[in-house]
Amino acid sequence: MTRAIGDYNWVNEDTRLSELNLNWKERDLPERIRTKHVHRLHPYLGKYVPQLVEILLRKFAPKVVFDPFCGSGTTLVEANTLNIASIGCDISAFNCLMTKVKTDRYDTIELEREIKDILSRTFAETRFTDAPEKLVRKETSSYLKQWFNRKALGELLVFRSMIQDYHYQDVLKIILSRSARSARLTTHFDLDFPKRPQIAKYYCFKHRRTCRPTSDAFEFIRRYGLDTIRRIQEFSRIRTGAPTDVICEDSRRIRIPKIDAVMTSPPYVGLIDYHEQHRYAYELLDLPDNREHEIGPASRGTSKLARQRYIEEIGSVFKNIRPSLNDDGIAIIVVHDKSDLYSGLAEETGFRVDSTLVRNVNRRTGRRSSEFFEQILIWKAA
Repeated sequence: MTRAIGDYNWVNEDTRLSELNLNWKERDLPERIRTKHVHRLHPYLGKYVPQLVEILLRKFAPKVVFDPFCGSGTTLVEANTLNIASIGCDISAFNCLMTKVKTDRYDTIELEREIKDILSRTFAETRFTDAPEKLVRKETSSYLKQWFNRKALGELLVFRSMIQDYHYQDVLKIILSRSARSARLTTHFDLDFPKRPQIAKYYCFKHRRTCRPTSDAFEFIRRYGLDTIRRIQEFSRIRTGAPTDVICEDSRRIRIPKIDAVMTSPPYVGLIDYHEQHRYAYELLDLPDNREHEIGPASRGTSKLARQRYIEEIGSVFKNIRPSLNDDGIAIIVVHDKSDLYSGLAEETGFRVDSTLVRNVNRRTGRRSSEFFEQILIWKAA
């Protein structure tokens, strides 16, 4: 029987794992569908596909699910739509802010009013007063002055100065951060991994023409402000009353309430510096920087020693989880384990391997188009 991509209502606890087709191609599951509603409130490297989370949560149907690396909040958002209580933990203050904004409840009429009001005020301040220049002169962050055109930075700072006047401040902070990401002095085709500010014009591989670095931030603020209204309104129509809890701590050490499932995609060893990818947000929002507690950051590389340290730290997370997991509980872990680091880890941390699914990841993200294989590890409590 042929089933439409994106319709997973048929998946339930009786569905066999062999019936699940998780090998989507870009044409099957394009980015606009992968990033539906609040999943696209802010770009995030390393997040997993929400449709994958939805299918697995439908299949295993937990009452309370825990994500020890909640990242951009994919597990918590999908759990809420299925009326599953969820708890997310992350060491990154920005990740926790993003997850909280995605999963919070809103008076959407008031939210729309606030966003449109701050957009109107920001436009007036940046076009008809010297407020932007005054704020730039007072700004002490050398990073912000290095990575933004003076005009763009002034517009961002004007918006930031007004956030305190509103109730939904966290939403406005995410709009500010998303706008800052796009307004940096970088090439249009390298927003993910810029190495240095781009000052001069350049040949743009994305647009196939000569481009100049942006000198304007307000157009991004306006565009993303209106997009945020639409996405939160869309999610508000399908969200449930299931509770969500976001904890900004180290999942190796936190006290976890009783849960009956884990659904997570841990960081991949030596791939991403999770704090550095949002450096602009940490500078603009004055967030605490906990990068020294990241597990497997790119800055440590992929040496034998780095891999050993990585899997020891991942093991510490699951050892900490096990006492809180019900004896009939399950852990679903999505990894790209090309070095076979997870072999034997289940038994070392109080679990047993139930099954392993292999998923072909074949899609384009930005300029990266190579395919690879993910493993979906399904562990049972031992």
